[in-house]
Amino acid sequence: MSGSADVFQQHRGRLFGIAYRMLGSVAEAEDVVQDAWLRWDRNDTAVENPGAFLATIVTRLSLTALDSARVRRETYIGPWLPEPVSTEDDPTLGAERAEALSLAVLLLLERLSPAERAAYVLHEAFDYPYRRIAEILETSEANARQLATRARAHLARERDASVTRQERERLLSAFIAAADNGDLDVLESVLAEDVVAIADGGGLAQAARRPVLGRDRVASFLAGVRRKNADRFALYPVDVNGEPGFGLIFDGQPAGLGTVEVGPGGITRILIVRNPEKLTRSQS
Repeated sequence: MSGSADVFQQHRGRLFGIAYRMLGSVAEAEDVVQDAWLRWDRNDTAVENPGAFLATIVTRLSLTALDSARVRRETYIGPWLPEPVSTEDDPTLGAERAEALSLAVLLLLERLSPAERAAYVLHEAFDYPYRRIAEILETSEANARQLATRARAHLARERDASVTRQERERLLSAFIAAADNGDLDVLESVLAEDVVAIADGGGLAQAARRPVLGRDRVASFLAGVRRKNADRFALYPVDVNGEPGFGLIFDGQPAGLGTVEVGPGGITRILIVRNPEKLTRSQS
């Protein structure tokens, strides 16, 4: 490798981590990183801080990409969910911490303005100071701080009250076993009254085209899927985006990945990605 390529490679993990959190898509994040490489390779000026320079490029490219991504998602078939990634080798995916990595948080980030999303990702996941974020976003330090504060407040309102990790894992294990067996009573016992199930098939895999709402409907829906497919269907525990989740097997082949959110009243949200185009990276 050339010296320029070596330097870029040293920062590639972090750059992908920023772009992925911004866009929620592996393919779109890889496109941004590749575009950043082309700009870096063409740059013929001395760069005192390559990491800062490259992070600025990737963040600004991601902000631009968000505009076209939002347009594409308006015509997406059925609910859109972030693309899951494998975090076995890099549990924090290029960051000092795993913040803004779970599917649930990535989905919530979609509701923020692009600038709020960038400020939150850079500060919470990568520990960038507000002064540096302000330079990247070409705004004042005070405004950068306000953007991140608004983002945190919005996510805090939307996220469920925390439960212990042990309770979350207990409910997830019970859910996997009950859904795998089609046990309606157990399913109802682990689901919150206002639970929501969201499946992303993208028109390429069988999935509900609308969110399924409420304990009775979600439990009946999941039990019905198991009953109709008999021995063709199985669930198993697996890490998804750095947290415990579940995988779906259909006719002996990997067919989906999912996670659950848990609150004091039980499982509040079930997210299932079935679009095969979104499963290549996570199941490779």
